[in-house]
Amino acid sequence: MSDRATPWLAIARYDAAGRARGTVVLTGLLSSFLLVFLAFFPSLATADVDLDAYVEAFPPAVREAFGIIAISSIEGFLAVEFYQFAWLLLVGLYLAYLAGGTIAGDIASGRMDLTLSAPVARRDVVIGRFLGLVPLVVLLNVVLPVVAYVGVVAVGETIAVERLAAVHALAVPYHVACVAAGIAVSTLLSRPGVAQRVALGGLFALFMFDSLVASTDYAAAGNVSPTAHYDPSAVLVLGEYDLTGAAVLLAATAVLLAIAIVRFRRADLSR
Repeated sequence: MSDRATPWLAIARYDAAGRARGTVVLTGLLSSFLLVFLAFFPSLATADVDLDAYVEAFPPAVREAFGIIAISSIEGFLAVEFYQFAWLLLVGLYLAYLAGGTIAGDIASGRMDLTLSAPVARRDVVIGRFLGLVPLVVLLNVVLPVVAYVGVVAVGETIAVERLAAVHALAVPYHVACVAAGIAVSTLLSRPGVAQRVALGGLFALFMFDSLVASTDYAAAGNVSPTAHYDPSAVLVLGEYDLTGAAVLLAATAVLLAIAIVRFRRADLSR
């Protein structure tokens, strides 16, 4: 099948190729970040400190926000120090921010006029921009579990491979939902800088809302946040795999992309 017959594929390939260097750099930085944290675990594990009692002293809201279940085991340490913060929050925010500048950026720079002068439907532009970020998500979730496993073995610890694989497999629906949220915002706002900040700020606000209501009678309201449907700590420490949450995130991705397509079809690009 040629790219002419599937213009969304040509757009996705072009976007992915343009981000190839940044994708490799980000993967390397996160891998280094993970290994640095793992290097500290042996000294922490042998310290004369009751880490689990220390964790219990945290306020419930803090434990909910950062998914702190335990920290004395390698699984709990990884969950708290890397997955609940860098993987869940920082990578999710970065993907939403990156996606927020895609379509709005093309409109602001005038590149969108050139793209649409070809036989390309606006729907194909939205799908192509979304799929152009999927290789970044896939690469991160393929490389990082290998790095994590090698790092754990290097510090003399063991970890359940199936849990490590599951925490990354379940991260894919979460990460693509963050991308879709950014794409949707990018079709709603014409200024790329504003769209990026709104996408990033909106996702962070949802994370905070989910964390604040988690221990209250309004915990169900927190389900509006993507972070409510992906819990790395539950996977790594407890071996609980939330397949329902993954399905909700994939459904949310589809809805956000549908909103983006409808909005972009109706958008007046002449302003």
